[in-house]
Amino acid sequence: MQDFNAIRELIEKPQTVLITTHLNPDADAMGSSLGLAGYLKKRNHRVTVVTPTDYPENLFWLSGNEDVMVFDEKKRVEIAQLVEQADVIFCLDFSVLNRIRDLEPLVRQSRAKKVMIDHHLEPEAFADYTYWDTKAAATAQLIFQLIDQVGDKHLVDVPIAECLYAGIMTDTGSFRHASTTGDVHRVVAELIDIGINVSPIHRRIYDNISLDKLRFMGYVLAEKLVVLPEYRFAYITITDAELKRFRSKMGDTEGLVNQALAVEGVVMSAILIDRGDEVKMSFRSVGDFSVRDLASQHFNGGGHKNAAGGRTTLTLKQTEEKLLNVLPAYQEQLLETV
Repeated sequence: MQDFNAIRELIEKPQTVLITTHLNPDADAMGSSLGLAGYLKKRNHRVTVVTPTDYPENLFWLSGNEDVMVFDEKKRVEIAQLVEQADVIFCLDFSVLNRIRDLEPLVRQSRAKKVMIDHHLEPEAFADYTYWDTKAAATAQLIFQLIDQVGDKHLVDVPIAECLYAGIMTDTGSFRHASTTGDVHRVVAELIDIGINVSPIHRRIYDNISLDKLRFMGYVLAEKLVVLPEYRFAYITITDAELKRFRSKMGDTEGLVNQALAVEGVVMSAILIDRGDEVKMSFRSVGDFSVRDLASQHFNGGGHKNAAGGRTTLTLKQTEEKLLNVLPAYQEQLLETV
């Protein structure tokens, strides 16, 4: 669904713009948000990026990061004023408003025109305009395509291109997921032609690991990885005590679910993390097995066919038991997945 002409008219004249993205933002969320912010500033818009929660330090190098406002109770009044003053609110990399947690009522009640740019399934009808394509590999890809269609590709400089590349690179699993189409490579080629150096971007995101995180990863893979060959399934559980033991920071658990999926013969993986007030879950799969369906049916989640998330208010042990109890219903499908 594309409201391209309406969005083009909306950004034609300078306005007060707020950009937000989902809680626990990843590289696509921050890359698309900061890439769009950099572009809109070149169009003389007044732009603020607000995130509903903090995000990993390996994304702090992205251009414009120093001006990002992270929502918390101390900034509630200030951010509420920014939302109230906004003429346009861009909602990036999410399709339902509960994905922005405490920002939801502020954005929902805002008089501003709301623009959703996203690639996830089953969007909520909250936006005035949408630029939405589930075939896109990343929201950052859609941001570049929108800028190109407006006729402003010449405004995409190296810092903006780096933001967009980071989003595309990570959401495609470094270009190995099935979502990596010819269009993805063509967009990336254009970003490279603008002048970005891709090697440092990879290093900043993937090769900038603290000693605590490295030890944490070793512990998890050695002690917490469970493989169930009868289901071609591998999973990891992490307690709150273990997070504290290794002084885990935001983003330190990212990638572990992919490590579980890399086990020979495994076609689905999951990680269950005790976050105190809830258990956060991430699922990955290969082939035609849809973890989005499993997450949405059993764990209040959603996402993509091969990458989804969920959450419960059960204990970690209860969540693990629930997951193991639903596996038999999917056994045949898991065994047949190629």
